[in-house]
Parts: sequence; C-alpha cells; structure tokens
Amino acid sequence: MRRMRFAVLGPVRLWRGDVELNSGPPQQRALLALLLAYAGSPVSLDEMVDVLWGQDPPSSSVNVVHRYVGNLRRLLEPGLPPRAEGGWLLRGAGGYRLKADAGTLDLLRFRHLAGQARSAAPAEAVELYAEALAVWQGEAAAGIPAEVRSLPVFAALEQERIMVALEAADLALEHGGMVGLLPALRAAATRHPLDERLQARLVLALATTGRQAEALDTWQAVRDELAEELGVEPGQELRAAQQRVLTEAATDKADKADEADGTGEAGTVVRPAQLPADLAVFAGRRADLAKALALLDGDALRTVVISAIGGMAGVGKTTLAVHWAHQVAHRFPDGQLYVNLRGFDRLGSAMDPAEALRSFLEALGVPPHRIPVAVDVQVGLYRSLLARRRVLILLDNARDAEQVRPLLPSSPGCLVLITSRDRLPGLLATEGALPMTLDLFPAEDARESLVRRLGEERVAREPQAVDEIVERCGGLPLALAVVAARAAANPAFPLSAIAAELRGTPATLDAFADGDPAVDVRAVFSWSYRSLSAEAARLFRLLALHPGPDISAGAAAALAGEPVRRALNELTRASLLTEHAPGRYVAHDLLRAYATELVADSDDDRDAATGRLLDHYTQQAHGACRKFAPFWVRPELGRPVPEFDDDRQALAWFTAEHPVLMSVVELAAQGGFDTHSWQLAWALERFLDQQGHWRDCATVQRHGLAAAQRLGHRAAQAHLHRALARASARLGDYHVAWPGIRRSLELHEELGDLAGLATAHRSHAWLLDQVGRYEESIEQAERALALYAATGNPAGEASMLHALAWTHIRLDQDCRAATYLQDALIKLNGLSNRYGDAGVLDGLGYALHRMGDYDRAIVYYRHALTLYRDVGDRYNEIGTLRHLGDSHRAAGDHDAARDTWQHALGLVDEVVDPSTADEIRYKLLNLDMPELVGAESRVRRSCRGGP
Repeated sequence: MRRMRFAVLGPVRLWRGDVELNSGPPQQRALLALLLAYAGSPVSLDEMVDVLWGQDPPSSSVNVVHRYVGNLRRLLEPGLPPRAEGGWLLRGAGGYRLKADAGTLDLLRFRHLAGQARSAAPAEAVELYAEALAVWQGEAAAGIPAEVRSLPVFAALEQERIMVALEAADLALEHGGMVGLLPALRAAATRHPLDERLQARLVLALATTGRQAEALDTWQAVRDELAEELGVEPGQELRAAQQRVLTEAATDKADKADEADGTGEAGTVVRPAQLPADLAVFAGRRADLAKALALLDGDALRTVVISAIGGMAGVGKTTLAVHWAHQVAHRFPDGQLYVNLRGFDRLGSAMDPAEALRSFLEALGVPPHRIPVAVDVQVGLYRSLLARRRVLILLDNARDAEQVRPLLPSSPGCLVLITSRDRLPGLLATEGALPMTLDLFPAEDARESLVRRLGEERVAREPQAVDEIVERCGGLPLALAVVAARAAANPAFPLSAIAAELRGTPATLDAFADGDPAVDVRAVFSWSYRSLSAEAARLFRLLALHPGPDISAGAAAALAGEPVRRALNELTRASLLTEHAPGRYVAHDLLRAYATELVADSDDDRDAATGRLLDHYTQQAHGACRKFAPFWVRPELGRPVPEFDDDRQALAWFTAEHPVLMSVVELAAQGGFDTHSWQLAWALERFLDQQGHWRDCATVQRHGLAAAQRLGHRAAQAHLHRALARASARLGDYHVAWPGIRRSLELHEELGDLAGLATAHRSHAWLLDQVGRYEESIEQAERALALYAATGNPAGEASMLHALAWTHIRLDQDCRAATYLQDALIKLNGLSNRYGDAGVLDGLGYALHRMGDYDRAIVYYRHALTLYRDVGDRYNEIGTLRHLGDSHRAAGDHDAARDTWQHALGLVDEVVDPSTADEIRYKLLNLDMPELVGAESRVRRSCRGGP
C-alpha cells in the first residue's frame, strides 16, 4: 500500500506517494475534509448528512454518502474491489473514520509538535511551536463550500491555531526566540485580523524584534479595522501592547503578572492587613495605653472592650484602638482584620453581622461562591478559620453585644479590640470581655495634642490662649483636632484670635453635649464651618444627604452638581473630612450630625441633590454592568452611561462601592425615588449574584420590584420578577422562585419583549437544572438561545451554549456538549469577556477529557487557567487545576498530574473547603491505581463521534 498524505490545515489535499490526487467534486471534497478534521475519530452518517445538506437533505442522502465513501476508497487504493473496505477509510461506530497519524495528516502533526513544545525547555519549545504553526498553509479546509467551512468542526481548528499561536508568542516574549516565530505568528494574525489577543502579541513581537515602527503601524491598522468592522476601539490588551511599544518598556510576562496580582507563590496563606493608618500625631493616653498593653501579658488573649462613658462620640476610641493595634500587630503573624460596624450611624443603618462576617471571610481567602448562605454556618466557618491562626481583630463603632457576638473567635490565640459608645454590659457578663473606659482628655493630654499638631514653639508663645482653647474644646480630642487643623492651615493667626472665635460662638450641639455644657462641640464645628468658602460650605452641607459609609469624589461632584476637587481639598485640610483611601472620603459621626442640622436649616434643594446622587450611582452601575455582564439586557436610562475599560475595572468598582450601593438602594426606597430603585436593582443583579451576595440581591430586587409595581412599569416588573426568582432560588426559597419566573415569562410574552424573554427563559432553564429536571431545562435553554440569536446578542448566545453544554454533560452526552462549547467559544471571540472565555475553555477541556482527547483537553484547561488568574478568580482556578490533573493522569503523565494537584491543594483552604481538599488528596494517594485508569478508558469508549 503506497504511503498517503493528507492536508486540511489549508486547502484540502491528498497525495499518494509524491503524486497529488484530485479529491473529486465539492461535496465529496467536503466529506473528505470532515473526515480529516476528525483526525481518525469516527464520523456518524447523521453528521455527514448534516454537513453536506444541512437541515433539508434529499431522501437519497445516505446513498450519496455511501457513494462518496466508495469513490474516496478507490481514489486512495486504486483497484480496490467494489464494497471492499480497504486499509484507509474504515467503517465503525455508525459511520466512518479515516486512518491517520502524525506522519500522514497535517492536523495530527500540528498537534504532535505543539504537544512536544509544551513539555520542552523554552528555547526548544519556541522552535517546536514555530514548526507546528508552519504546518498551516491557509485557512482550515480551504477549497470546500463556504457554508460547510463555517461549521463548528472547522472553526474549532482555527481556534486551535489561535491558542497555539498565543502560547508560542507568550513563551517567545518571555524567553526569546521571536525572530524564528514571527512569520508564523504574522500568518495567524493575518488570518484573524479581529482577534485582539493575536494582534496584541504581533505588535509586541514586532517591537521585540526591532520593528517598532511596523509595530505601531500594525496597531493603527488593527484599530482602523476594528472601528470599521465592529465599531469599537481597541480593548485593554491591545492598548497595553501599544503603550509598551511607545515607552520601550516591554517586561517579562511573568514579572508583569507578579506585579499585577501582588501575590507570592501559589498556596501562600492569606494574611489580611486591614488596619487603618496609625495617627502620626497621636498624643496622650499613656495610662490607657499601658493598661491596654498589660492585658496581653502572659499567654492568654481575651476579648477587650474599649468604651466611652455615656457613649461619648469623638473621645478618641478608634484612635487609641488603632494605635494600640499597630503597637502589638507583630504579635499576630496571621494578620489583622478591621471593620467599621456603623453602630451609631445617623440613619440607623448599622452593619449587619452577616455583612461583616462575609467581608472577613473574603479577607481570609474564602472565595465568595464558597461563603455559606446561613449566618450560623458563616460563624462556624469564621471561627474554624481563626482557630488555626493568631489574628488581631478590630471591631470599630459597635452598636451592642448582639452585633459583636458573631464576630468573636471561639478559642484563644486572637485579640479582639472593640470600640463602642455603648458599655456593652452583655459582652462583659457573658463573654468575659475586659472593659476599658476612655474619659475626655485631661488638660495635660489636650496641650500635648496641640503641641504635636502645631509645634511646641507656637503653643508656648501663647499659654493663656492655649488654656482657653483646651477649656472651650472640653477635652474632646475630635474638637481639638478640628481647631488645630484650622490653626495649622493659618500659621499667621494668633492662637488668641482662635480662642476669641470659640468664645463668641453659641454653645449648643445638644444631642452630643450629654448634658455637660463644657463639651461645646458645635461651637468648634460652626467656627470651622464659617471659615469655609461658599463652595466648600455648600458641599459640606450636602454631604449629609449621602447615606454613607463613605463617598467617592465622583459621587460628591454629582451631589453638588459641579466640580468639587477644590472643595474636597479644603474640607480635608480643615479636618471636616478624611480621605481614608485615594479618592474616597469619610466624616466623623459628629460632623455628619452637624452637617445634617445645617442642611435642614438651609435653602439647598435637597431633593434635587439626592436625585443627582442617585443618577450618579445608577449610571455608574449600568456602565459597570455593561462590562461585567456584556450579554445582559439593560433598559434605556435616558442618561449617559460611563465607559469602563474592562470587566476587571467594573468588578473593582462594584466591590469598592458595594456597601455604599446597599445604602443607596435603601435611600431610594425610603425617599420615594422609585425609578432609581428599579433601575439600580436591574443593574446590580449580576454583580450580587456572581459574587455570592445573594441575600443582598434578594433585598435589592424586592425594593426594585415594589417600586416598579408602584409605577406600573411592566417591563421592569418582568425583569425584576425573574431576578427575584433567581435570588430566592439561590437561598432555597423556591416558593418565591417558581411563581416569580412564571410571572416574568408571562409579562415578557405580553410585552413582546424578545430580549427580556430570552433572559427569562435562561433563568427558567437554570432553575430547572438546579432541581434536576434536565430535559425541561434543555427545552427552556434552547428557547433562550433562539431568542438571543434573533435579537443579535452573541454574548447571550455564548452563555446559553455554555449552559446547554453542562446540562448535556450531566446527561453523559459529551460529544454534543463539546459542540455547544466550541460554538460558544466562537461566539465569544472579540467580546473581551474573560469570565465567559474561561468558563467555556474549562468546559471544553472537561468534555474533551471525557471523550478521551486528553492532549486537547490540557490545552483548553491551560488557557482557562491563564484567564482565571488574570481576573483573580482563585475559586475557579482550583476547579480547573483539578480537571487539568485528571487529564495529565489519563494521558499517562503522572508527574504532571502530581504537580498540578499539589498546586491545587496548596490553594485550597482545608477548613473552608474540606471536601475539595479530601478529593485532591485522594487523587494524589491513588495516582497509580489501575482501576482509575480503567475508568478513564470506559469514559473514552462511551462516546461516539467527536467535536
């Protein structure tokens, strides 16, 4: 039998020896291309008919396929008797397969070389990658009818080429060898001009090889094509590549990743460091500090309460607690946790213990999806984590013992500092807490505070004025800080003038005087307020309308309706605001109370300011949602929506603003701003759902739905019924979920809203999947898929294809699942949706593994890992590492499997997720057991056909 050679990575061609053969008419050539694309795996007759004729095959289609098969057999083996099978085109599994290996088929040679590259040293690997990519001679299956070439089986080959090109480029950029790789990389990029990942690598490759001008020309050409074809600007990756070329600062990819994520080696225990900054001008409190430090003598660590007499605000509880914490932090090597419990917030919006628990669990490394829903289970998990560690915990501004109790560790080793205006008698009685009561500053400490802030010389120059300032401030540290800030900002002012101002101010601020006229706080605040410019004074009043707990510069500008940078700086200099994080501001409770009194007595249009504030958060939330969940249907706001760079920036905004957004939702609900209420609920759903904030999501959706019903807004009701149904199902409340999803479907049908109906069917499919009703789930998912396609939503289509794939995997229909996933990957190309890309790549790896195609599964898993690490998703990174180890083991590479699983085990916190840790440990212990290998073989044999 003469040696045959086949090509599908370019024009479909075949040779017998050195003689190229004519593969026949278009349909016969398409059949040959299909057999080659399956690379030795069987192709069913049904699929052959589907590929050649689509949805409307002739009645003779099967006979025609048999005729083409006979023709190809005789072409491959001249003289073969009629109906003889021969040695190349073999019958099996209800169809046919073409016998091929890396020596006869270019596709298998490409995969073989790429596989060798992945296990080779970097220099050799780059050469092997270049050789693999050079196998390609054009677009996959060129020369067959275009409608056939566009099918997923051929598109998947192009995706393989892209992935190998990306792997090769990244390796060459890191280790060198780009000169030899550049032609193949350029060819792949030319074939896929809208793939921003490839184009970014090509730009960097050109610059690396000394072609900076060509690199910038290439970037501009890609930008022009993106604008012309898609109407978009280059994404973050392409922009970053251009910037690196412009600055000539291309750095190691590995170094860049380290700088970006700020982490050390995989598996490092998370050590939170959440303490606020220590006060640089801390003064006094020597006796209190000595008493606090004495509490840590010996080995026992106990809960400590810092409380002020009568609940006095501004006495310096937090300042002392933070200073103390910094002095002893080195004794707690496992980190420090901090939370402001907002116990005496002016709006009564004290932090729920569950919210504080969630923030602590996340800080301790628990992925949001792994945080339990039930509060008592959260408490158990939190205490289990702390039982192994020495952690300092600062609970600031607690309301009462009930708010604090769930946040206390259950075993020695941790120190808990608590500040509160309440004396917390219940905590003292039942938890054995040790009280420390702070009094007002004695005159000596008050003078020291002024010296630290104003300088010893200035204070010594006017002793009588200093005495009067100390007396007028009543020993309240906050009041002293405000006066000192004014004096420091005006060094030419004599202190006697400042004392005279205090003397001339009416003594009120009754709510915070606690019956003691010596504590004249309003006098201090009003004096500072009167010294402000009109712009800063107006902003200070309006800030009282913000629900807190802090405010960004952008939100402050929206509240004022004008630029506020100068006003914010002025308020910060006057100690009326604190910039506790870059661009984020907070005011002490007393100052907020004072601002509330001022705005109530002013002519400011409070409703208009509140409306502007709600506009700001609504627009920001919808802009972030557009990047975080690009397939999500959004309403028309009638107002401009900001543009976020990418999903990472959108997620960072949602995370930073999450506590504020929950307060803003309450503000809208309580203030009767119904339009904002339902629009906020619509925009926040995906973030709250995907990050595991399911109780918050249900709360927000209930507010939004009630608002939409009051307004009679049927479209909003349709969407929010669905959103509340999903959030309720997350919490196990199916008695709310089922009626909600049915009502959503009814409303969308009545409205003729196809885009909303697609999302409703999507959620209905998810609900059915959760309860194991898979066939019904598939029916709903297919409806959603068709509607997404009809409304031109490719990201929505990709999402549904992904969902369909996993449902089919649960039904052991792996081949069909792989096809869905390949289709999803194609839909996602160019959408800059890293979460979507990673999920589909992981799913495709899983399906291919179950089908026995371990090498390709490994490729897809590695790409999924890259994306999960890029977005910082450790939860899904662990899952993909588990799967990757399975594929290494099944492929016979036990060393790689062991390394992969050990890496995954290092990332798992065994207290947080003991079942996952046990599963990985079991895999490691039984790595070489023959029954496991046999199980893989049984899975492989169970599948007929392939992607």
